[in-house]
Amino acid sequence: MKIDLAYGKTGLTIDLPDDRTSVIEPQFIPGLPDELGAIKTALRNPIGTAPLRKSVAPGQNIGISVCDITRPMPNKRVLPIILNELKHILPSNITIFIATGTHRKNTHSELISMLGEQPMSGGYNIVNHDAFNRDNLTEVGVTKKNIPVFLNSDWIKTDFKITTGFVEPHFFAGFSGGPKMIAPGLAGFETIMKLHDSDMIGNTKSKWGITYGNPIHDSIREIATLSPSDFTLDVTINKNHKITSVYGGEMFQVHKAACEFAHSTAMREVSEPFDIVVTTNSGYPLDMNLYQAVKGMSAAHQIVKKGGSIICAAECSDGIPNHGSYGEILKSQTSPQSLINMIESSDYQKHDQWQVQIQASIQMENDVYIKSDNLSIEQIVEAHLLPTEDVSMKVRELLSKKYQKGTVCVLPEGPQTIPFLSGVDRDGQCRKVRPTNC
Repeated sequence: MKIDLAYGKTGLTIDLPDDRTSVIEPQFIPGLPDELGAIKTALRNPIGTAPLRKSVAPGQNIGISVCDITRPMPNKRVLPIILNELKHILPSNITIFIATGTHRKNTHSELISMLGEQPMSGGYNIVNHDAFNRDNLTEVGVTKKNIPVFLNSDWIKTDFKITTGFVEPHFFAGFSGGPKMIAPGLAGFETIMKLHDSDMIGNTKSKWGITYGNPIHDSIREIATLSPSDFTLDVTINKNHKITSVYGGEMFQVHKAACEFAHSTAMREVSEPFDIVVTTNSGYPLDMNLYQAVKGMSAAHQIVKKGGSIICAAECSDGIPNHGSYGEILKSQTSPQSLINMIESSDYQKHDQWQVQIQASIQMENDVYIKSDNLSIEQIVEAHLLPTEDVSMKVRELLSKKYQKGTVCVLPEGPQTIPFLSGVDRDGQCRKVRPTNC
């Protein structure tokens, strides 16, 4: 059985035994036949609010929050349509905020590839959010969970706020897009750390497909009300990055509708766990680095047996990466267990600890192999992972030596497909809570 994996920009083909391999993909939805018309309709006939063009008055300062380079949001196709609806506003009065959260700033060439030429050369203000710059953060309140809320000061000062998001299942926030374009997208480091502390990440409802009752997403929604979006445009996309649905209007109604659509296409019920799960991180740009690839590992972890193996193919063109603290934290301890002990200690707090916590939790139960053309064996080993140069050969080796009667599952699109077990969980206990949508 030849299977094409989403890997980098070019893909990766593997060959596995037909009689022992299952393939799970999201329901393929073709791109909208009239993408331009659908976006215009969402902007002009929105849910729960007035049309965008009629909502904005000349002379107002407009802020638009957009995804950074690590998300395949089709900004290049969406932004020009939004800006055309705002053509009665001077470009100098419009600021496009790159919602980086704690990610690195996007380079000029990345901005061109993300946004296109019009926003870059049309006199608009382009701002890479900096979560670490306290001079450009304003405290706007405190949540019910005592999270101090610091947001980008320039964003707060705008008269009319627009968020644009790509909605897909998220491994601890339930779904992306919507209010995440405000927090963590435009939030300060202190706020993001509290949103991602070990208790929040370790909560059993901080998982794929759950937004209500998920303490992380509940807090994200609460933060968004403190400096709310006046208009939201959320989209879903297929594996070819074509828009499959688009929703415009009031933030929470829009996000709920997009989540329901994404849930219906991405969540896949599985009756039994597998010995081996091959996964990806959905190809470029989602598999730019190992940090992001933890999402693919988490998707596989939902349906692999305890003691089973996960093989993750992620190109990692951006390395570990060399920014942030993810790599540093991994190298600071000798085992996944010691990483968990350190992160869960009461006095520990470090940037990117959440990603390490999830990765180490997976590694406590499963061997995790990495196929990457841009990471050295040393880098993979330092991350407590197991290197492999050939996914097909590794699967056959594991079947012959470790899982002689084993079964294999492949998630070619990684976390674009979120499988979940029905009946019993990984410990053999009855599952009382199934993943739910918004």
